[in-house]
Amino acid sequence: MRDLSDNDVLPASLLDWYDVHARKMPWRIGPQDRANGVMPDPYRIWMSEIMLQQTTVVTVRSYFERFTARWPTVRDLAAAEDAAVMGEWAGLGYYARARNLLKCARVVVADHDGVFPDDYGTLLTLPGIGPYTAAAVSAIAYDRQSTVLDGNVERVMARLYDIHTPLPAAKPELMARAEALTPAKRPGDYAQAVMDLGATICTPKSPACGICPWRSPCAARMEGTAAELPKKTPKKAKPVRHGTVYLARRTDGAWLLETRPDKGLLGGMLGWPGSEWTDTAHDLPPGLPPVEAEWQCHPGEVRHTFTHFHLILRIMQADVPMDARPTVGTFLPPDLFRPSDLPTVMRKAFNLTRG
Repeated sequence: MRDLSDNDVLPASLLDWYDVHARKMPWRIGPQDRANGVMPDPYRIWMSEIMLQQTTVVTVRSYFERFTARWPTVRDLAAAEDAAVMGEWAGLGYYARARNLLKCARVVVADHDGVFPDDYGTLLTLPGIGPYTAAAVSAIAYDRQSTVLDGNVERVMARLYDIHTPLPAAKPELMARAEALTPAKRPGDYAQAVMDLGATICTPKSPACGICPWRSPCAARMEGTAAELPKKTPKKAKPVRHGTVYLARRTDGAWLLETRPDKGLLGGMLGWPGSEWTDTAHDLPPGLPPVEAEWQCHPGEVRHTFTHFHLILRIMQADVPMDARPTVGTFLPPDLFRPSDLPTVMRKAFNLTRG
């Protein structure tokens, strides 16, 4: 079979398709505007790529629009209060991204005069930026010949070349194929085009091969294997962890909340005081609560799934007097408390007690 990586027609045909079918996104400069000399804002490209990690475009749109309206430049974001950024991020998940978002913005302002580097290697030195994000910002924002390899591109390459090596072992081979196809001309548009192809045509289930611009050279289509690619190494079952959260409300309506440590899951976020999350269920009454009260166990429980484990939280709730002195956390007055500022798992606990 002819090595498709030597065929310059492939990138050109994909760009022709992209010129007509490019998705419209709030952070994207369309191909026609780009052809007229309009270049993307690297800050907006970087912001979108961080938000899109492990998150869908549909979910990200509203967060991106809120963030860029509140902090329209990297200098604005760098000067923002940590709590404000974490509050806006609440519900988007993977909270280490939000912490690195702030760290990166501050490094760009302090070390790069508020301008994102335009080369892959320097971008890699910034907090929270890995190989994919560095390639995406370099290619999309600056039109550098950098190769993006996200899940969509992996799927497209696996099918185009009928690669049956399971992921993640297949990544080097898929990257080599993707690099060979990345053109010197319009690499930024090409990066977005190949991702769009995977997101809208070469989808995980029921790929629309009949309208794909690469249908003729696609080896998996010819072999009838497209639907089963890319293959993946079976995942191990996620463990289940258990914990307890304490929801205390003062007589004036203030809620007892704590700011979680910067490191670890939900780092830097507001949350309910609680126990550690362990691999065994609590058979005995919970440990030391954050404030003296007549605690009641809520009949419901919080169930939440993180990347690597499932979590089950028992809810203890209590009303406490004005002179209550907590050993953990502080009381937040009702006019300052917004449930939307809580991460999803903590908001689930609140919603259960309100239901």
